[in-house]
Parts: sequence; structure tokens; C-alpha cells
Amino acid sequence: MQVVRCFEDADIHHVSGSVDPVRDIEVINTELMLADLEAVQRRRERLEKDIKRGDKTSVAEEAVLGKLEAALSAGRPAMVAELSDEERKIAAGFFLLSDKKTIFACNVREEDLAAAHSNPYVKRVDEYVGTHLGCEEVVISAQIESDLVDLSGAEAKEFLEHLGVSESGIGALIRATYHLLGLRTFFTAGDKEVRAWTIHAGDLAPAAAGVIHTDFERGFIKADTVAYDDLVRCGSIAAARAAGVYRMEGKEYLVQDGDVMLFKFAV
Repeated sequence: MQVVRCFEDADIHHVSGSVDPVRDIEVINTELMLADLEAVQRRRERLEKDIKRGDKTSVAEEAVLGKLEAALSAGRPAMVAELSDEERKIAAGFFLLSDKKTIFACNVREEDLAAAHSNPYVKRVDEYVGTHLGCEEVVISAQIESDLVDLSGAEAKEFLEHLGVSESGIGALIRATYHLLGLRTFFTAGDKEVRAWTIHAGDLAPAAAGVIHTDFERGFIKADTVAYDDLVRCGSIAAARAAGVYRMEGKEYLVQDGDVMLFKFAV
């Protein structure tokens, strides 16, 4: 994650003397790309002997490294280099800094959070990372997050409502991170506790059950399921069942983000 300054304040000095979030992003990315370029060139040098004796793995790596070096030399991060899916898998093994998935956190002033997307700096970051890097941006206020640490849940909610926002930036940041990493959340609820479980996007119901216990996946029969929003709207499982939104799903069900599930299994 890169935290990018998107506010003016004469009392907070900027190392470059002015606020320009796109320039700041480019400075950091240039440093990352220069480090990657050096790493790529060193790796190519080490592969020379293996390539001469016809090692197929080394030949495949060399082809990818050549494309990466060309992109980095042209000022483009490894994440946007033109690689096939197979080449991208090979590149992942190089662990290049500019090949990391990145979220850009636009740090705004406390009073600007509610209308942050009209902030010209935030707009510039949004446009830049979308067109040049294919990444995501979220808006936060570091000052607000600092203030929230010392507040109770009720006090934090009241504080955010006073500012005209429904949640802190951390909530948006967590969702963006989950999305970027291809993760999803489902819930289980019993008399004693409600728990959230993390799965990967595309997981079917048996795989989700297996996150709780391998026996659940091995003996999966069905999953009683209701969407979180539907459950909150209805107020109870009984009401959700009466409304027709509490349903039975089988082994081919693609688990949705926010599903509330009860698994039936037999071992």
C-alpha cells in the first residue's frame, strides 16, 4: 500500500515543497523500478551459462526477463509489462517490487473525507492509477483513524456521523485489500457466536465448509444460505425463510461475499 498525501496544510511540510500526489507516486515507483531493473539484469547474467547448454527452464526465464527489462527500462512497472498468463507465472518467481499488487490510500483532511471524491488530488490519483497502473485507490484520513483509536464503538459511530461519513477509511481499505487479493467472506451464526470465515473468490460451498473443518467438506450434503443484507432486512432466519430468501444450496453453489451459511454434513 502506498499512502499518498492529498491535502494542503501550510503547517505540514512536504519534502518536495508542494503537494502533488502523482509526482509522489512516480518518485516511489521509479525507485522500485530501478531496484527491479538491477535485479533483472543480474538474473540474466546468472542464466547465461545455463542458456548456452540449452536448459529449457533458463531459456523460458530469459524470454520473460527480456520483456521485463524492456518494460522497466521504458519506465513501466513490471505489473503492466505485456506478458502471457504463463509468462506471468514465471515472472511471479522473480518477486519484483514493481510487480506487487498495490492499493493507493489517498490521505485527506478530516473535514474533507465526506466529499473526498470531489478533491482534485484524489481525482488525479484515481485517473492516474486506473490508466497507468491498473490498481485501486481508497480514501482515508489518517487524523480520523488516529482519533477513532481512543473511542468506543458508539462514540466512533457518532463521531463519523458528525463528519458525514458512514464508516472509517479502514473499512474501505480492508474491502479493497480483500478484493485485490481475491478473497471473500462468509459467516456462520449460532447461539453462542457469529464468526466470519475467509475464502477465495470462486470457491464452491464444499470448499467453504472445509475452511471450518475438513470433515465438513468431505461429508458435505448441503448448505442453508441467506445473504447478509437479506438477513438484516428480515430480522431473523425465520423471517428470511418466510420471505423466500433463505434457501438450500448444493455442492455446485458459488459462495457469495457476505453469505450466512449453515452446513449439513455426514462423515
